[in-house]
Amino acid sequence: MGSKTFKTLDEQIEILSHKGLVIDDVDYAKSILLRENYFFLSGYRHLFLKDDGSRKFIYGTTFKELYSLFNFDRQLRNILFKNILIVENNLKSVLSHVVSKNYGFKEHNYLNSEIFVKDHNKVRQINDLIRKMKRQINVNGKQHAATNHYMINYGYIPLWVVVKVLSFGIVSELYSILQKEDQEEISRVFNTTVHNLGNYLPILANYRNLCAHEDLCFSNKTHKKISPNHYHDILNIPKNDEDEYIYGLNDLMAIIIIMKELLQESDFIMMMNEISYEIDILDGKVDTIEIEKVLDAMGLPTNYKEIVRMN
Repeated sequence: MGSKTFKTLDEQIEILSHKGLVIDDVDYAKSILLRENYFFLSGYRHLFLKDDGSRKFIYGTTFKELYSLFNFDRQLRNILFKNILIVENNLKSVLSHVVSKNYGFKEHNYLNSEIFVKDHNKVRQINDLIRKMKRQINVNGKQHAATNHYMINYGYIPLWVVVKVLSFGIVSELYSILQKEDQEEISRVFNTTVHNLGNYLPILANYRNLCAHEDLCFSNKTHKKISPNHYHDILNIPKNDEDEYIYGLNDLMAIIIIMKELLQESDFIMMMNEISYEIDILDGKVDTIEIEKVLDAMGLPTNYKEIVRMN
């Protein structure tokens, strides 16, 4: 495989034009390519390519359509990110409350391996996680006013403060090694099961990272899947040859199902209204392909909005 070489903006325009992309305003396209990066923008080309293996654009596809999908994904990331942060903050608050109430709130309490699940298969994970927590406290603790205040004035940082400097990934893993009774107490607050919450958190952490780093999000598929539930049935999501739902297990629909359970109802309704609005905006800007093709890539059935009214 040959190595990639630097391409000037003119060369990038020539490549896109050669592949059949209609570029009406070259100067505008150059300014977008310079600011947004050819590599990232071209990551959105797949929905606009012919299905004959030629890797060329469907006849009539414009640069503005490609950029509209790029911008749609940016808005989608912003919507998901702010709502995942709500769940993250809620989880940190509930988890720190439960652990502090049950075992104590100082470092020697919550960094004690004895408070976690009694499973010899998880001993290494528990010790590794404690080390990760100590490292994040040491590295990030002095950068936050609250944690620094407690370190200087009291000589310890209570768990409800220290969770502010722990990543979502760390807190998610922390939940996974808690004792069953503690997990149950936490999951009840979110009106879900221990299994479901344990399944949801790594998926949310994956999407959180995608959103934070401006990675392609709308068509993302996670390795981990959520369990089928009544939402899949009520939405009449079809199944594939393996008797598995084609939407809602490891895609955006799965995220929507997760947020349906974990967010407060008002926050969820607001999130869904914002997503629907952005889809409608995109529908008005893209003519070469049908919006249903975008929904399919997202993992959304055409009746996805009905989940708002479901219980």
